[in-house]
Amino acid sequence: MKKNKRNIQCPEFPTIVDILRWRAIHQPEKLAYTYLVDGEKEEENITYKKLDKQAQTVGAMLQSNLKKGECALLLYPQGLEFITAFLGCLYAGVVAIPAYPPRHNRNLSRLQAMATDAGATVALTTGSVKQNMERMVKQSRPLASVQLLPTDNLSSEPVKQWHKSALNSDSLAFIQYTSGSTGKPKGVMVSHGNLLHNQRMIKEGFGHTDKTIVVSWLPLFHDMGLIGCMLQPLYLGICSILMSPAAFIQKPFRWLDAISRYKATTSGGPDFGYDLCVRKITPEQREQLDLSSWQTAFNGAEPVRAKTLERFYAAFAPCGFRKEALYACYGMAEATLIISGGVKSAAPVVRQFDGTALEQDKVVTAAAEQGGSRKLVGCGRTLLEQKVIIVDPDNCVECPPEKVGEIWVQGPNVAKGYWKNPGQTEQTFNAYLADTKQGPYLRTGDLGFIQEGELFIAGRLKDLIIIRGRNHYPQDIEQTVEQSHPALRAGCGAAFSVEAQGRERLVIVCEVQRRFIRKLNIEQVVRAIQQAVSQEHELQVHAVELLRPASIPKTSSGKVQRR
Repeated sequence: MKKNKRNIQCPEFPTIVDILRWRAIHQPEKLAYTYLVDGEKEEENITYKKLDKQAQTVGAMLQSNLKKGECALLLYPQGLEFITAFLGCLYAGVVAIPAYPPRHNRNLSRLQAMATDAGATVALTTGSVKQNMERMVKQSRPLASVQLLPTDNLSSEPVKQWHKSALNSDSLAFIQYTSGSTGKPKGVMVSHGNLLHNQRMIKEGFGHTDKTIVVSWLPLFHDMGLIGCMLQPLYLGICSILMSPAAFIQKPFRWLDAISRYKATTSGGPDFGYDLCVRKITPEQREQLDLSSWQTAFNGAEPVRAKTLERFYAAFAPCGFRKEALYACYGMAEATLIISGGVKSAAPVVRQFDGTALEQDKVVTAAAEQGGSRKLVGCGRTLLEQKVIIVDPDNCVECPPEKVGEIWVQGPNVAKGYWKNPGQTEQTFNAYLADTKQGPYLRTGDLGFIQEGELFIAGRLKDLIIIRGRNHYPQDIEQTVEQSHPALRAGCGAAFSVEAQGRERLVIVCEVQRRFIRKLNIEQVVRAIQQAVSQEHELQVHAVELLRPASIPKTSSGKVQRR
């Protein structure tokens, strides 16, 4: 394949569709994506010209089945089919809803809730997934009415019927459902304008150029993989080398080996991914790696741990990995993706704080040897014209520098709100300072503070559990637990995370019904809880504590006091 001499500077456009169409004309033979089957061998490559053509094909098919602005679920395994389907939705003016095919009836409840909330009547998928899904959804009324349309064998002829939709920066591109309550899922509405502004923020923060090379194992149906590792390369006009999360988890060496082989400059993921590499990659495998090309090793989506950064650098410095490549960042779906990031040429900012003071929402610097101190990793600075402030969540007044408060965000990257949920949208996206009336701001629900321009995350205002970069609402896990065994009391359990061995672990505490106490088979109950949580939420339970009735602390209104 003939290589382009260099990328031509792409003009600023209002939509992702405009950018891909421009690249198909000006960089037709440039590789857009390479997919590694099993994380090792190249299964398929796709150029910008072919990507544009396939997106038109999917777009034409959608235009014959849906109206502009209607929603379509995307049910694909990791791979290029997801990419062409997502872009095909944008080409058709159809709102894409990234999801993942459930496995063996697992997570059907979440998919059902998403389909119902979005009002989706169509789901794009592959032929093999369609066969599996048809067997699974017969008993599911919300999913049984969703038409499954495979895209892996579409003819190229419908391209002639495709017509460009009238889109602008305010047009809705996709809905990112956060990992939340299965009863009332929250779909973040992301516009083309949100996406493109966040792409500029990522480019600025990561120091990307047309020479950047991206390698990623992150799932494409989550915002970090979709926006950071699929759309950012398209925005830059470069090639992204992709593999599946399963390929990485099974053999973490595959991730760093791909970085080494392709001379990647940008790659990253949640904190647990770096920890996994330290624990699972052998000294013999490390000898095969050359990580000197890696310039931006971003770490986000869950708490960034100083210990993880230290261990990763110590393990892979002999492979050419530089400490300055470590890049801590912070973001969330409600802000499209990234909110803050470090300085590319500098190592992460790590500081020691008094742990007791932090629990009292006070910022007090501590000596390294001081007992009870907490080491926090700075998540960088705000990017472009976005504004980040720290606010007292109770009185909605901006905090002084020495106080911990809720992180509020304002900028063009903040999404339009939650799909069909005006109440939650008003509460989360339209916050105003009580004294100055400045706003609107996005309330992140995260606690933090800013010291010398650096944003530090101190905890969570909400009870969200983040494990392996995925968000889980404790209410969902608690509901699964109480239904796992008849001995457990309904509404009398708590799910929360604790830090153990440098990682977030899930702990379950639940009361036992009085009539079961005398003949309780503890092992059987614990096993039932572990199996139910694993099947429904794909989480491993670290510890279970069974309690006598009336042991769980509750508020005066009867709510479980998890914190």
